[in-house]
Amino acid sequence: MPLQVVRGRMLERLHEAGFTDLETAHLNVFQYPGPQGARPSELASRLRMSKQALNYLLGQLEQRGYIERRPDPDDRRSKRIDLTRRGLAIVPVIRGAVAEIEQEWGAALGRKRFDRLRDGLRDLNRLLGA
Repeated sequence: MPLQVVRGRMLERLHEAGFTDLETAHLNVFQYPGPQGARPSELASRLRMSKQALNYLLGQLEQRGYIERRPDPDDRRSKRIDLTRRGLAIVPVIRGAVAEIEQEWGAALGRKRFDRLRDGLRDLNRLLGA
């Protein structure tokens, strides 16, 4: 449930900022650390998505002006993902939405308790991402 709350707030703030063409599924692509410079196959693996599902989302985001797929200078058979100006513009909106939620949850749980929770989740992300 907390993940749905976070995603809902992100999407709400993005829509308020004029990015009304984004959908919840698109937020997966922008998960920290984001897609910038990644190969689609690497991003699919990191997001635990099929390449086909990711390429569908990338196609939508490319059509809507958030990303570009450019030739990989290290491997001409592959592509790299670059955020466009429009794509870069959503990053502070997403971060702002997360900061709002952290403030609210910190107030609800108490700052120390929330900080321990956040630190524990970061540790888990590092462990599971390794």
